[in-house]
Amino acid sequence: MEKKHKLKFNIEKIRKWLGVAVVVALFIMETVICAQSASTYEQLWEYIMLLACCLLLDVSVALKYYVIKSLNIKFAAYGADFFFLLVISIITGNDFCVVLYCLSTTEFYLSNEKIRTNLIIFGVSAAVFVASFVFGWVRVHTGASVYNSIVQILGGCLFGIVILAIHFVIVVALMRFYRMSKQLSAALSEADASRAELKHAYEKLSETAVFEERNRIAKDIHDNAGHSITSVIMQTEAAKLLIDTDPAEAKTRIISANIQAKNALDQMRSSVHLLAGRPAERSVKDGIEDIVAQTVDSTDLKIRCDLEDITLDEERARFLFNSVKECITNGIRHGGATAFYIEAKMLKDEVSLLVSDNGSGLSEDFSEGYGLKSMREKAEEFGGGIRISGEPGEGCEVEVFIKSSPVKAA
Repeated sequence: MEKKHKLKFNIEKIRKWLGVAVVVALFIMETVICAQSASTYEQLWEYIMLLACCLLLDVSVALKYYVIKSLNIKFAAYGADFFFLLVISIITGNDFCVVLYCLSTTEFYLSNEKIRTNLIIFGVSAAVFVASFVFGWVRVHTGASVYNSIVQILGGCLFGIVILAIHFVIVVALMRFYRMSKQLSAALSEADASRAELKHAYEKLSETAVFEERNRIAKDIHDNAGHSITSVIMQTEAAKLLIDTDPAEAKTRIISANIQAKNALDQMRSSVHLLAGRPAERSVKDGIEDIVAQTVDSTDLKIRCDLEDITLDEERARFLFNSVKECITNGIRHGGATAFYIEAKMLKDEVSLLVSDNGSGLSEDFSEGYGLKSMREKAEEFGGGIRISGEPGEGCEVEVFIKSSPVKAA
C-alpha cells in the first residue's frame, strides 16, 4: 500500500510539471497554426470561433492536469477536446493540427495504466483527426482536382495517424518503464529494509540463543558440579568421623569423594569449553576409558569395559560420562561395590550405556536420589530414558539410552 501511494505521488508530481509544459506548447502551436492559416479566414466569425476553441481547449487541458480527478468527468472533457480540435482543424485545414491531438491526449496516457483504455482514446483521436483533416482540407482547397485531393488527403491522414501512433507508443512505453522502475526501486528498498530487519532479528535471536545456552550451562554447573562437590564434602566429613573406628569404611568414603571430585572437575572443564565456544565431538570409548583410568588409580576397584567406538556431540557425550561417574559413585557409596562392568553400544538410532556392579543391590525401600533423577530427566530430554534393576545382595544394574542424533559411528 505504501509502495503504491509513493508511486502515485511521484506520478502526480510529473503530471504537475508536465501540465505546464503541455499547456505552453499547446498555446505556441495554436499561435503557429492560426498564423499559417490566416489567409483562409473568409469571415470574422470564423476567426472568433477559432480563437474561442483554442482558448477552451487550453482551459480543458489545464483542468485535466490540475483539477479534474474523476475518470468519467475526464472522458466528458476529452469529448469536448475532440470537438474543439475538430472545429480548429476544419477552420484551418492545417497539417500541424495533429500536434494538438498529441498534446491534448498526453495527460490521459500519463495518468491511465490500462492499455485497453489508452487504445480506445488513441482510436477516437485518430478517427476524429482523420474526419477533421478531410473536412478541413476540402474546405481550404476547394476546386482542386479529384486525383490531387485524394492523394493529398490520404497522405495527410496517413502522416497524422503515424504521428499519433508514435506519440502513443512513446508516452505509454515511457510511463510503463517509469512505473516499473519505480516499483522495482520500491521493491529493492523494501527488500533492503526487510534484510536489515531480518539481520537485526537474527542478531537478537543469536543473542537470545547464546543467553539461553549460557543459562543452561550455568544451571548444569550448579546442578551437577554443585551436587558432586556437596557429595565430596559429605563423604570427607563422614570419613573423618570413621577413620579411627572403621578405617575400611572411611577408605571407601574417601574413594567415593575422590571420584566425585574428579567428576566435578571434568564437568567444570566441559562447561568452560562450551562457554568459550569450543563444542566438539567426543569419542564415547575414549571418554569412558579416561574415567575408568582415573577411578582405578590408587584404588582397589575392578572395572571391566566393553565399549564400541561411538562418536557423539559434546552435550550427549558429556551426559554419558557423567552418568558413568554417577553410577560408580552410587555403587561404591550405597552398595559397597568393588567391581563394575561398563558397556556402551549402538542400537539402531540409540546409544545404550550399561553400568552394573557387585554391590548390595537395591533395597526394598529404594527411591531415586537427586543424581538419578537428574540422569532420568536429561536422558528423556535426549529422547531416551533409564532403567534401574537389582535384587538385594545381587548388585545393581543401570541402563541409560538416548537418541544418537546428531551422531557419527566410527
